[in-house]
Amino acid sequence: MRTFGDLESVVMECLWNRSTPATVRSVLEEIQESRKVAYTTILTVMDNLHRKGVLARELRGRAHEYWPTRSRADYAAELMNDALAQSGDPTAALLRFVQQIPPEEATKLQQLLNQADRPD
Repeated sequence: MRTFGDLESVVMECLWNRSTPATVRSVLEEIQESRKVAYTTILTVMDNLHRKGVLARELRGRAHEYWPTRSRADYAAELMNDALAQSGDPTAALLRFVQQIPPEEATKLQQLLNQADRPD
């Protein structure tokens, strides 16, 4: 799985922060609060994300409404799984990761591992 480009990340943040689907126009208006970008640029980015399977869309009236096909947490988990798979040594990579996270995050990780339901 590839990481998002700069503008793709901005668009995904907008959509992940919403509880309802959004049109290109509404995403553009939100993004333009912090950067100047053309409607056609956002349209292209959202269409590309749709073709990649990251966004779903439905035609409502004259405009498509878009929404993420997976949550931010699911996307982050997929990136972590891919990084481990590509590391060559997942155990060593996990060890380095755990050594680098703050102690309170390590404690949370231990609690989650203890609570995890694992199929036998």
